[in-house]
Amino acid sequence: MVLLGGHFLLSSFMAGVLPMHALDGARLSLSSLDGTRIPPYRFPYRMAGLTERQAAAHLLSRFTYGATPGQVDAVVKMGLETWWAQQLAADLPDDSLAQCLSRYDALQLTNQQVADLYPKAGQVARMAIKDGVIDKDSLKTDRVAYREAIRNYMQEKGLKPEQDLFRQFFCQKVLRAAYGRNQLQEVMTDFWFNHFNVSITKNDCAEFIPAYERDVIRPNALGHFGDLLLKTAKSPAMLYYLDNFSSSAPLAEGEDSGQFRKTRGLNENYAREVMELHTMGVDGGYTQQDVTQAARVLTGWTVYPMNDAGKGIINRFSEDQLARRGFVHEGDFLFNANRHDKGEKIVLGHTFPAGGGYDEGVTLLEMLAHHLSTARFIARKLAVRFVSDDPSPALIDKMAKTFLEKDGDIRQVLITMVSAPEFWNSAAVREKTKSPFELAIGAVRSLHGVIEQPYPLYNWVSRMGEKKYYYQAPTGFPDKGSYWINTGSLLNRMNFGLALATGRVPGVRIDLVALNNGHEPEDAQAALLAYSRIILPERNLDATIKRLTPMLNDPGLSQKVDVASSRAGDAGNTRPGQNGAEGMPADNDMAMVATNDQKAAQLGQVVGIIIGSPEFQRR
Repeated sequence: MVLLGGHFLLSSFMAGVLPMHALDGARLSLSSLDGTRIPPYRFPYRMAGLTERQAAAHLLSRFTYGATPGQVDAVVKMGLETWWAQQLAADLPDDSLAQCLSRYDALQLTNQQVADLYPKAGQVARMAIKDGVIDKDSLKTDRVAYREAIRNYMQEKGLKPEQDLFRQFFCQKVLRAAYGRNQLQEVMTDFWFNHFNVSITKNDCAEFIPAYERDVIRPNALGHFGDLLLKTAKSPAMLYYLDNFSSSAPLAEGEDSGQFRKTRGLNENYAREVMELHTMGVDGGYTQQDVTQAARVLTGWTVYPMNDAGKGIINRFSEDQLARRGFVHEGDFLFNANRHDKGEKIVLGHTFPAGGGYDEGVTLLEMLAHHLSTARFIARKLAVRFVSDDPSPALIDKMAKTFLEKDGDIRQVLITMVSAPEFWNSAAVREKTKSPFELAIGAVRSLHGVIEQPYPLYNWVSRMGEKKYYYQAPTGFPDKGSYWINTGSLLNRMNFGLALATGRVPGVRIDLVALNNGHEPEDAQAALLAYSRIILPERNLDATIKRLTPMLNDPGLSQKVDVASSRAGDAGNTRPGQNGAEGMPADNDMAMVATNDQKAAQLGQVVGIIIGSPEFQRR
């Protein structure tokens, strides 16, 4: 993949066939054969009746955001197990992607810098009132003047609206998924973010979500589950999202809390969800009493103040003095010993003696991370994500066993899953339904699309029902085909396919002729066959061709393309040469241009039908 003028040229965008290296961090033992380092496992796909190419396509469908043209060939040439080990290592150089992401200057900001540069609207108003720029009653009297005053104030102070931060964050998500060479890491980042879900809809945690994914989820997506659990528990995004930042021991009799009286008290939200959703599962064997006791263990786990108004005791003592009092400060995390319940607690039969502190919470999370119920719960979620909506108990047992024996090593659990016959069973191949994000990114990848502006693609994904980072419930998006597919969603998916393939998604360029090595099919039927082979590699296309052929003669197809374009918000956009003097061809060239445009439109319609087809919805 080459970067030119800030845009990706994808003619060389392939799997990334590089020598294996630096696999020590992947905790994989490698053997040697004729000087070639190879993984010590073999995939049993032939037992399921799959060819090597079909097996490569299956791997790519499950552990990337979709195969790019030629990528099946590259994986077969490299060797399936070698490609898999390379993806587990997650250390392929991504210089072109990094250069592209460098234009998003907010992506590397710390939480403190984000809080300083992207203040919330209410905070800006309070600052402006304090500085005498606006009157506190001005909002009620003249909203237009109020907004203008706020905009001017922010510009003067060098402040930026929070939505600008989120827009950059959304764009990087699209680009990483579409172009990142360490595809498994991106897929697993998405999986774990959904598992440990936080939502922009909750205002307190919203500004900390970019760093949450960058510093907590992505670096640990292929590591040890216990590390991931502990880091999410200490993240400001999670502490605010599930309210543990305010959870504290109740006031002792006669204790004077002053202004903090209203904020003192136990909050069980995180304790409940860490058991039900993050570790043991709803049927994991814990009780309500365990939840309450766990919440007491986690009292005092809060966010290190990021403004002077909230620092209180932090400003009165040095770090050493706070540490001697039992406080723990690690980055944006603070264990406030003054708010911790120091009484005895019993969780899942384990006694935490009176007088404990921060270490109680660490011990609790380690207990949960290594619990048998957690092993089975995580194994099943991984199997549902990567194998089928209803994975076999035998597969879950094997994965859970590895989870327990390998200290929650996510890589080793994935190896067990992919090495199992159940993963390759014909009933599991293409059994999963793509989410809207997987559909959109997979379509761009399959067409070698060039994403010049990622945000319109993010908007299309949202329109199809998956507004990334906005899912409100801590469950995250359901990972079941029945959630994603209904009559309305199928229509939106077809509209997206038509809009993308006909060049009507703003900011995304598609060259369908180049995709077919410069060959233009003779007619729509030939185009359907040729592009189905490209977009749906290693699949039996007989049923698909039969199903889609009647749509080629649909007299209303052009109108449907126009509808799809209007839904893309691009109805007013025109291609060069269609409007205005610039690029306008001479009169004697008009007929040829019309013919070429008509051919391009027809070809785009055929490809759009393939993208919207039931077969493309499966992975």
